[in-house]
Amino acid sequence: MSNELKNILLPIVDSATRVLIVGSMPGKQSLEKQQYYGNPRNHFWPIMGELLEIAIPNDYTERIALLKNNAIGLWDTIATCKREGSLDAAIRNEKPNDFQTLFEQYPNIQLVLFNGAKAFEVFKKHIGLELLDGRAYKKMPSTSPIPGKNIKTFTEKLEDWRIIQLYLV
Repeated sequence: MSNELKNILLPIVDSATRVLIVGSMPGKQSLEKQQYYGNPRNHFWPIMGELLEIAIPNDYTERIALLKNNAIGLWDTIATCKREGSLDAAIRNEKPNDFQTLFEQYPNIQLVLFNGAKAFEVFKKHIGLELLDGRAYKKMPSTSPIPGKNIKTFTEKLEDWRIIQLYLV
């Protein structure tokens, strides 16, 4: 069995997007469901519900519409990689997505939030922070449910993620 992965999730972004949340590479459940943050234990959707002060719908299409209606977009730093399982720590031989073209097509993006250390490290290494050119950016605590060292509680993560509220429409 090959451990070569291709990121099949297209960017969720449009001309109104002001905040772009960037993950590393979707986990196995997300790839199988073809949904961003498809693992029900991931804190991403509950955090978005708290920040947007709304109940997050169960339907994925409605979830994406909710983000778009609030000028929030999603993408991942990695287009392809090798990985056993779903852990970011297992990612090898990563190839980045084309952020230069994305930023050229969507100049209204003002804030880039990296969902976890791996997303930030891959962007910095393969793309370069200079591409952000005047956009605000921040490395955020991962919303992943995977236990590890220095893991924050939901409440601590939520407080860190509140920065997004400064950019909401």
